[in-house]
Amino acid sequence: MGAITHSRKSNSLPALLQKFTGVAVSRCYQCGKCSAGCPLAEEMDYTPSRILRMLQLGLDGHEDSILRSFSLWVCLACETCYARCPQEVDIPKMMDFLRAESVSRKKVNPRGRDLLKFHQTLLDSVRYTGRLYEVGLIAGYKARTLNIFQDLMLAPRLYLLGKLKLFPHFIKNRKSLSRIYEKTGA
Repeated sequence: MGAITHSRKSNSLPALLQKFTGVAVSRCYQCGKCSAGCPLAEEMDYTPSRILRMLQLGLDGHEDSILRSFSLWVCLACETCYARCPQEVDIPKMMDFLRAESVSRKKVNPRGRDLLKFHQTLLDSVRYTGRLYEVGLIAGYKARTLNIFQDLMLAPRLYLLGKLKLFPHFIKNRKSLSRIYEKTGA
């Protein structure tokens, strides 16, 4: 069974990626512009072009390696890769999908777990107030990571500078925001 046959399976990661996002990994011809322009490529275990190539090849173990990679979590979704791609492969959309798959299959990289907790806490903060509530974000993140004392001495200074408000500011129509969260499953 060759790589082409494997990549056409309807339950393979590339097939699911294309089905749910419209991103076709076959469009990439490995010019490397995405990886060359990525501001965090040095922090990644697999560069964007390498992830695309692994998806194209569809070899045994590649899907697992991709879903367990730290690259998914360090990606900023800054769209530099997308802007540089001559084939217009939407790598940020691909990375979002791969992150969601990594979470649903319980394959999150250990170094990415705190980033995922931060993301979840940020979404919860916005869901609750309708906008970012920094104190709630900090408290929620520290509760999820149990890293309570890290940066603790910054809080009084930020408060005195007016950067932290003790009480949240709520938006007027939080019900419509709730409907958005319901529709997206966030």
